[in-house]
Formats: sequence, C-alpha cells, structure tokens
Amino acid sequence: MARKRHRGWRTFLTNKYLKDKEKIFVEYDPEYPVKYAIFITEEEWVAFVAQRRDENFKKVSATNRERASNPTYAYKKGRLGYARLEEKILDETKSDATSLPPHVLWKEARVGKDGTVRDDVQHIYDKCETLSQSISTAEDQENRSVLSRALNVPEYPGRVRGKGHGCTPTSLYKNPRRRNPSNQEVMETLQALQAQVLQLQKDNERYRCMEKCSSQLKETSEKASINCQNKFPEGISSCQLYLSSPTYRLVGKGKVHNTSGDLLHHRPLPDGHLKVSVDVVLDKDALLPIPDIVSETTLLRDAIGSFVAWPLDLIFIDDETPTKPASKDKGILRHNESVASQKEVFAQGSQQLSQKIGSRQKNKRDLPVTYLPKKGAFVPRYQISLETLVDSSDMATAGAIRLLDMEEDIFGYSCTETIGKEDLEHIFRHQELGVGVIHTYIRFLYDNFMRGNDQLSNRFRFVSSSLVNKALICREPDSCREYLVKRFMASSTNNLYLWPYNSGCHWLLLAIDPLKEVVYFLNSIDGEWTNYPDMKQLVDTSIKVFRSQRQARVPRTKSSNITWIKVQCPLQRNGIDCGYFVMRFMREIINMNQIEIPITYFDEYKCAHYTRLQLEQIKEELCQYFIEKRLISI
Repeated sequence: MARKRHRGWRTFLTNKYLKDKEKIFVEYDPEYPVKYAIFITEEEWVAFVAQRRDENFKKVSATNRERASNPTYAYKKGRLGYARLEEKILDETKSDATSLPPHVLWKEARVGKDGTVRDDVQHIYDKCETLSQSISTAEDQENRSVLSRALNVPEYPGRVRGKGHGCTPTSLYKNPRRRNPSNQEVMETLQALQAQVLQLQKDNERYRCMEKCSSQLKETSEKASINCQNKFPEGISSCQLYLSSPTYRLVGKGKVHNTSGDLLHHRPLPDGHLKVSVDVVLDKDALLPIPDIVSETTLLRDAIGSFVAWPLDLIFIDDETPTKPASKDKGILRHNESVASQKEVFAQGSQQLSQKIGSRQKNKRDLPVTYLPKKGAFVPRYQISLETLVDSSDMATAGAIRLLDMEEDIFGYSCTETIGKEDLEHIFRHQELGVGVIHTYIRFLYDNFMRGNDQLSNRFRFVSSSLVNKALICREPDSCREYLVKRFMASSTNNLYLWPYNSGCHWLLLAIDPLKEVVYFLNSIDGEWTNYPDMKQLVDTSIKVFRSQRQARVPRTKSSNITWIKVQCPLQRNGIDCGYFVMRFMREIINMNQIEIPITYFDEYKCAHYTRLQLEQIKEELCQYFIEKRLISI
C-alpha cells in the first residue's frame, strides 16, 4: 500500500509540475514546489525532474501506458474488485468454501454483463483446469501458479495472479516463505547433529558390548571373581542409581545384588556392571545404561520391579555420598567446552579455592559451596535436588513459570522477574543463559551480600538488562538513556553500577562509575568495546547528560573524553559460558568491596580461565537460592 501511494504521489507531481494541460512535458525548467519542501529537498527535486525527462523513462512509460489501455484479457467488473467479486460469487452459490481458485476468479472477472465468455478466456480457463490436475499445491506455490503457466507469463514476487491487490503467496497458502538460516541457527543445528552422532556411536558400542557378552557364555567359577566387587558389600544393599549422560544426575533408587556368579536373565553380566533391582524412578525420561533385550525395555521407568545391569561407577550405597566419575568425558554433555576445564572438579581445585577463601579479609563475605567431606570432590547437590523438585512439581509441564519480585532498590524500580522451566533447564544442562537467570542471581547477590550492609548497598548498584539491551538501544535509545541517567542521579556518593549487557548473542559486564566518568569493560571473549558502538554511544551520552544535570564542572580537556578501561579478566574457552562468567564477575567485584577495578583484575581472583568447578559454584548458589526461596515446591 505504501508503494502504491508513493507511485501515485510521483505521478501527481509529474502531471502538475512537469506537464501542461494536454499532458505534454513542458520545455522550461519547472519551479521547485515550495509547499512540499518538507518532503522534497531541492537536490531531490532536480534529480526527479531529470529522471522524468529521460528518454528511456518516457519510452518505458509509453509502452506501459499502451499495454494498460489495451489488455489482452480485459477486466470487466469495473470497480467491484477481486475480493468483493469473490464474496459475491460465494454468496450467490451458497458455497461452504472460503475462497475460489485463482483461475476460476480470473475467468469470472472477465465475463461481460451479457454473461458471455470470450473464446480466448475460456481457452485459458480450460488449460488451467487441465494443469490443476497434474500440478500439486506445493509445486504451485513454490514455483509458478497454474494461471501463470496457462498464460505463459512470469509470476511477480509478492502477489498472486487472479486474486487482486493485497493477496500474497504467504497469506493465500498459509505457508511462510523459506528463508536462509542464520549463522547461529546453522551452528545450533550442527551441534545438535554432532551430539546425535556421538550418542549413536555410544549406543552402537553399547549394543556391540551387549551382543558380545551375550554370545560369550562363561562359567560361573570364572565370573565369580568379576561379579563380587570389593567396592560394595557382599549380598543385597540399598543404593542410588546415577547416569552421566547428557548430565550427571540421580535417576532412581533400588538394590544392588553383589553376589558371586550372579547372572542376569540367565546370561553373564557385562564387565564393569552389577545386577540392580529398580524400586524408585526419579527421572521419568532416563534411559537404561544397557537396554534389556529380553523384555525389550529401554526406559528406566519400565524396569521398576525387575533386574537390570548398571555400571559400577554409577552405583552408590545409600550411606555413601556420590561423586562424579573421573574418567575422561564419560558421556557428559560438553558442548564446545575444552577438556581442560572439564576435569578440574577434584580435591586439588577445591583445596586451592578453600585456601583463597580462608585468606580473605574478615569483612568480605563469601557464599557457601558444597564439597564432599570425605574425598574433597565437588558434588552438585543443590542442582540435583532442584532438578528433582522441578520434575516432581508443576514446573515439569511446558509453559509453567515462577515469579520473583525485584525490589526497587535493586534496579531503581520494582518489577517481577519471570522464571520458566527452560531457564532452569539451561542451568542443569549448562547452556546459554537468559536475562531471567542473570537477574535472579543479581537478586541473590543483593539478598546475601548487600541487604543490611549499608556500605555495600550504598557502593554497588545494578542496571536492568531488561530495560537496556541491544534491541532496545536500537529501537528506543531515548528511553534507555533516560533510565541510565535516572539511575545515575540516584547516587549521592561514588557508586559502581554493574550492568550485564546482552549484545544479542553474548553477555559481557560493564562496571560504571558515573561520578569519576570511568567505565570498566569486562568481556570474557577478549573483544574490544569498539565492537559495540551503540552500547558505547549510549553510555557516553548518558554520562554527559548526567554531568549536565548535576551541573558538574569538568576540565575542558576532558569534556568530551570518558575513560574506558578494558579489564584483563578471565576468558572463556567455549561459546556458552559468557553468562556464568558475568555472574562470577559481579560476585567477585562485590566481594572485593572496591570501586576501582585493577586493569589486571583482582589478585585474589586473577587467572587465565575459570575452571569448571568455579562455574559450578555459581550454579550451586543459584539452585540453593531457588530452594531456599521456595520458588519450586511439590
């Protein structure tokens, strides 16, 4: 519609200013239409006149005018239009159909008042009827329509021949056009395919092992030394059953049968496995480590009350605390994460971190971390507990949400944050995080660090990622600037504003000191702030407006310069950890209780990369907070 109006507007200007009463182009230079100066500049007017006087344009215009005045198949319904003609025909025939085929409507639009149909029109209609029997609807909409084929004319994009103005292929066929996938979608598809291939390889190895074990019958005396494992007490013991793929988690409870020469369904047990009876299932979608070929059972929930083979390193006696297996990759979903960051979950890492925590000043608060007392290995207890709660509550259903109130002191306005099942799944599966999880962790930091601590609450403040992000900066820059300035104006002393910024596919942290006009840039992928020009321009403009509103006197040499400092913070080694890094940055900045951030980062936390253990701590704190706030309950 806008294109049609614009074309009519250009035609109006041509007829009024460039042609005389006989519709002939004038020889003299037409005057500039001053009354339309708000729409047309003088340069645009000169270019428009030159384009209209061009001989090629006149030739094309004359050809189109002649063709329109003498069409091959003339439309004979006056101002009725295709849409109203279609309604009229459907009403008269009392048909239950909602629309007519394009070629039927095209034919009816060319029937005169006397009801006669020209032979050439009838020929095209008959040809359409023949073609419609041999061309499918999908082929019709993907290529040229039946009517275009019969007329032997090209099909113009964005329109459907024989349906009138405003009808498009998308609206007619109810099928949106195909579009080329974005780079992110291609990478996601590639990662999904790689995960499927990896899972198929593991399943293939598992079935081959099972087939090998079933074909090689062994004597009971030979099997006795294998089945009776020293790790477990002899006889029958209550146990917990874990799986390591796609995540390490508790999936059920039962009894382990550790007896010499024990068989499973009259077959020898595979090496490294014990016979287990399943009593309780905690993960309804969990698969059996080795499918039961006798009963053709693949799901754990279908094996309740029966015996299955279970890997030794995934069975734990009830009075024993489970730890993650130390074997390489053991089926855990790793995405693109480096192998080095996966293995640092053992005693050495926890002891080093404990020594750092113990050496900090007494006035600095750190958050609790769960460790295994006996062996020193980290255990994601709160993650396991929260995932069990989610599966047992209404949050297990798609679309279920929880609401978390955000007080005015946190972002400068009161609001409610929505947490969905998908947000929790991202934590459990160690996937990319959304703004809901980031804001929940900010609420956690506020409750555990700043509430009741005037020094911290007066020193550190937060900026809402829901009100200022890349999409809003491009769409509503004024509202983003007003929010930042209002946030800065609330400060009476030196404050450091922590702003998790989402560039659309990546999280980074800005720590802004508006009084000193310093911006600390913490990016876990080692990028420059020049890669985010919209964000930088917004911050610079907001600080300048804040400077003006508080009537601050700034030296002339610094009036246009705002100091940006790139902090040499820890860097991520994959494409999904940015959200976890930003949350840990905020925690460490608040914990250090300093307005100024060293360029080389804090000595207490300085490292090249965060280990997997350090990121798991953040996830544990989040899950513990969800449980303590009773956001998830059965």
